Amino acid sequence: MTANHLLRELAPISDAGWQLLDQEARQRLSVALGARKLVDFSGPHGWEYSATNLGRTEQLPLNDGLVVAQRRVLPLVEVRAEFTVSRRELEAYDRGATYTDLDDLDEAALRIASAENVAVLHGWAEAGIRGVTEASPHEPVPRVEDFVDYPKRVAKAVTVLLQAGIGEPFGLALGPGHYNAVMESTERGGYLLSEHLQRILHGPIVWAPGVRGAIVMSLRGGDFLFESGQDLSIGYSHHDADTVQLYLEQSFSFQVATPEAAIHLRGSGEQ
Repeated sequence: MTANHLLRELAPISDAGWQLLDQEARQRLSVALGARKLVDFSGPHGWEYSATNLGRTEQLPLNDGLVVAQRRVLPLVEVRAEFTVSRRELEAYDRGATYTDLDDLDEAALRIASAENVAVLHGWAEAGIRGVTEASPHEPVPRVEDFVDYPKRVAKAVTVLLQAGIGEPFGLALGPGHYNAVMESTERGGYLLSEHLQRILHGPIVWAPGVRGAIVMSLRGGDFLFESGQDLSIGYSHHDADTVQLYLEQSFSFQVATPEAAIHLRGSGEQ
């Protein structure tokens, strides 16, 4: 369902054009939103939804003999990535063109997905979000010189989590550099490195642009909580004779309920 505040009805875009844009955005975002695949997702609760209930209170000074406490909440953060689409390209699509240049939309989708991945997995102090690696009490697993030894590194991370009482299955979020290396590598004997890692994790490996290094996380549920107000949607800003100015927008909050349920694998250059 499209929210009215997105003002899509004011854009010079046909119904078929909107279907094209929405489909392109979904395809790009479903690949790039790696962090969402490893956390619990609640919502979407709507654009008007403003804050996550933390279930806690903060005591205020006594007032005429009364005990006063204020409810604590985590405000949702609104995130927008702007992009433009050529009116000529949209008109060509309506006439049956088989190719439409939507590179600016693709770039905006990657940008906003990366920002979400970073907020969830590394934190966003200005938005009051404490990320997974920030919250984890475990010492990060150091990098390895030979990528063929990567399974030992992941196995060590899994062992640390198991010893902390965290149950499997586990997922592995990989930044682009680590992901490419894992997917392109074979071990001695010709076995795919990715298949070996999945056997250790008993869970998925996800591409998470924006992530530094890699993160092993429990997928048992209840440890990492992503709350969506408005899920990612395309809205209209303005247009001129040549282009339409649009944006991808969402609102969300994130909490770590069990800090012990994840461990960071450092990337190159990290101390």
